[in-house]
Amino acid sequence: MTRQPAQISGSARRAAATFALSAVLLVALLLVPGPAAAKTKWLCMPGATPNPCKGSLETTHIAVDGTVRIERGRNARRPKFDCFYVYPTVSEQQTDNANRHVDPQQTAIAEYQAARFSEDCRVYAPVYRQLTLKAIGGEGLDPAAAEIAYGDVLAAWRAYLRKHNHGRGVVLIGHSQGTGMLSRLLRSEIERHRSQRRKLISAILLGGNVVVPRGDDVGGTFRRTPLCERSGQTGCVIAYSTFNETPPDDAVFGRADGVLVSLPKGADPADYRVACTNPAELGRGPGRHLKTIARSEPFPGTLGVGIGLMYGFDVPTADTPWLVPQDHYRGECVRADGADALEIEPVAGARTLTPSPTPGWGLHLLDVNVALGNLVAIVERQGNRYLHRAEGTG
Repeated sequence: MTRQPAQISGSARRAAATFALSAVLLVALLLVPGPAAAKTKWLCMPGATPNPCKGSLETTHIAVDGTVRIERGRNARRPKFDCFYVYPTVSEQQTDNANRHVDPQQTAIAEYQAARFSEDCRVYAPVYRQLTLKAIGGEGLDPAAAEIAYGDVLAAWRAYLRKHNHGRGVVLIGHSQGTGMLSRLLRSEIERHRSQRRKLISAILLGGNVVVPRGDDVGGTFRRTPLCERSGQTGCVIAYSTFNETPPDDAVFGRADGVLVSLPKGADPADYRVACTNPAELGRGPGRHLKTIARSEPFPGTLGVGIGLMYGFDVPTADTPWLVPQDHYRGECVRADGADALEIEPVAGARTLTPSPTPGWGLHLLDVNVALGNLVAIVERQGNRYLHRAEGTG
């Protein structure tokens, strides 16, 4: 029997709502002017200590029948390409922009979302003065504050290219505010420079309403970069937002006429769709199976409350740093009632997750981890394909 979601307290829902407001910045980031220069501080980079984007990959796998096995994965010994990761809104500092101090939330989100990609690539992640939960939850969003955040990301990207890249291919990885930052970077910086476009292996841009014209895989958010449509395709974008039901009329994600969608000036929303790239159909593995991989320790602060809401405050855990939980899901890109989303369905009695903080947000907080295993496999295939082409062998 499918487990039903627990009842959620009003105070916990209000706490999760504070985090959910983070997507407001996705519109603001498309409107602010040129960036301000900033010196780069790295949250993650090769050789850094600590480095939350690289560590033990020991994982407890729990099958749908309850069978348990332990896998001891390895970080890539000599990765030949890089990943450039920009984290979502996590800062609970009481200013509009976070400072460059690394709080537990930044460390935790890098571990949750980025560390598994160390199986494939060297991970670089800048500390940026992101818009905080306080700033986003206020009455108005200051464009200057959004500019400071993007200025740090752009400066970090340029520093990475200048000091660390050395001609290597690179995968962009972002979620929520991170997707907003990287979408602007891809559109305004990378697409305008041929030398940078040639380095792009792919861009994983989740929970951020990337749009394309109906019936096409390019245009809209990006001028040159298409959606990924087949295994091993490079120079393309993977984008989706996760729901377990048809997104409601007031959905924050998945609707081209939504308040958090930026379209070309004068465009009719009816001519566009929000991109949905099913990671289960691009990576290894059968059919629509999503490989969920999560951290075993609780996430600190407001985001941790939101994750708790989704699981009815019974979040899976294990004795290893990583966990493939017993709750397994299938995913399918579904267009229904004018919305486009990656809709997941339980397998073999997996619990029904609770949208957090409201149905309009869907399963936004799990966009990355619900299919993290698929995404890591896709990056491996894309990276290998890119290297073969660069070496003239494919």
